[in-house]
Amino acid sequence: MSPRPALRRLDAAWRALERHRARIARVPLRDLFDADSKRFARFSLAVVRSARARPRHDGIFLDYSKNRITAETVERLLALARAADVAGWRRRLFAGAPVNASENRAALHPALRDRSSRSNVGSMARATLARMREFVESTRSGEKFTHVVHIGIGGSLLGPELACEALALLDDSKIVVRSARASPRVRFLSNVDGADFARAVRGLDPARTLFVVVSKTFTTAETLANAYAAREWLAAGLSKSAVSRHFAAVTAARARAEEFGIPKRAVFDLWDWVGGRFSLWSAAGLSCALVLGQDRFEEMLEGAHALDTHFRTAPLGRNLPVLLALIGVWNTNILGFRARAVVPYDSRLKRLPAYLQQLEMESNGKSVTREGRPVSRASAPVVFGTPGTDAQHAFFQFLHQSPNPVPVDFIAAVEPGPGPGTQRPILLANMLAQSEALMRGRNAAEARSAMEAERLSPSEIRRLLPHRVFPGNRPSTTILLRRLDPFHLGLLLALYEHKTFVEGVLWGVNSFDQWGVELGKQLAGGTARLLKGGKVAARDSSTVGLARRIRAWRGRRRRALGARKPAS
Repeated sequence: MSPRPALRRLDAAWRALERHRARIARVPLRDLFDADSKRFARFSLAVVRSARARPRHDGIFLDYSKNRITAETVERLLALARAADVAGWRRRLFAGAPVNASENRAALHPALRDRSSRSNVGSMARATLARMREFVESTRSGEKFTHVVHIGIGGSLLGPELACEALALLDDSKIVVRSARASPRVRFLSNVDGADFARAVRGLDPARTLFVVVSKTFTTAETLANAYAAREWLAAGLSKSAVSRHFAAVTAARARAEEFGIPKRAVFDLWDWVGGRFSLWSAAGLSCALVLGQDRFEEMLEGAHALDTHFRTAPLGRNLPVLLALIGVWNTNILGFRARAVVPYDSRLKRLPAYLQQLEMESNGKSVTREGRPVSRASAPVVFGTPGTDAQHAFFQFLHQSPNPVPVDFIAAVEPGPGPGTQRPILLANMLAQSEALMRGRNAAEARSAMEAERLSPSEIRRLLPHRVFPGNRPSTTILLRRLDPFHLGLLLALYEHKTFVEGVLWGVNSFDQWGVELGKQLAGGTARLLKGGKVAARDSSTVGLARRIRAWRGRRRRALGARKPAS
């Protein structure tokens, strides 16, 4: 069957959205709220806890009413989803079809968190979880290691780092108790910069430090450089025979890890059907299990699986990832916003913006479609962010008054975490106030009235009036969790994973390859030879000139250090 009728339907759905935008573009958000008392109920959705979940698991809540949409907008967006065959691509994802066409691979990461699966993939995942549990329990009970240093980069590190940071202070009694005996502490090492290595091992005892090396191929240059540096650091403080016992590895290249010197019992499988940015759910999360305990790691899998079940079974119009993706496409492609801020009002989620940067921008930052044709529309927007309330004193001035609007994702857990419980209401009040201010703004009459209430003089009011007007009409989406625990973190991360997948389907790109990462890696080898003074294939004058400058300054430093050495 020719793809042309399907392409014509898809183009028609895009054109209908563009015509619709022209009709509602001038309607401010505040007017939409004022005209519809049920707007919040109409444009919000909850995922309730699954039957298998424990009673304390209450799901996740999405409010997308503060986006510049109407009921007709949603209907036209759903028509786009049907024209792009989102439901069909969803079936293919869960059926294990090769949705990664350029590498002819399936994307089976949802199977890692489906512990009831009878498939071969499910069996492999369960066997790895059992091996992880044995390793984690023996390591934690031995009381030998006080610190774990996780070595990886990109998806091999960002997910575990986010999870450990978010859940590190979790305690069932709500009282934080930290001791070396209770669990090791964790540090993360990604950058090939030697200063990052020095930070990661500063103050650590080699005899009580375990390194976990995560690399699918066990050839990632940055990760291996840090792994070799770790081996040298350990060798300076331990006997040669003891060094290997201070390593574990997660990789698809088991032979390479063992050749490096890592014992077989400490090498865990990472399969080629698990993309790096989806690898948290695999043994790449070993550091989390070591720090948090295997039970809590598996609770996170349970939360992600609950969201998988919702995404797989819910109709498109009542499906959280689908709705979140449709709003994203509306803001990016129809309203023309080229960036999105992610602002978690919870300091435990401070690594979430960086995690989502990689998840979304690496997945969908593509210039060609699955078929290799140039994309006809913008794909992934720029993602940036930092936790509230810090963000309010950083870039919120831009969000409120810049002529370039940026949609915002607000994220919060309702129940207080560790620390003073009285501060959570203040935090949540700030979040709600910011989302309302972005939506409603303040017009000239309201600004004038506020300054009159301050008893400012008429001349001062005239002078300040332009500065105190806020245009409003700035879209935002709010995601609420009941609490931040392993289950709810799993829900949240799986929500964004599937949202990213659906956006890729709507844009027609392959969300599971990342060829753009490779070019710089391929050039780096030659550039390294250039820095050593070697000859390489023709390079531009800037690269050659910078390399010469670096060599000159490094040479001066070596000569200066040599001059300081005492004569023998």
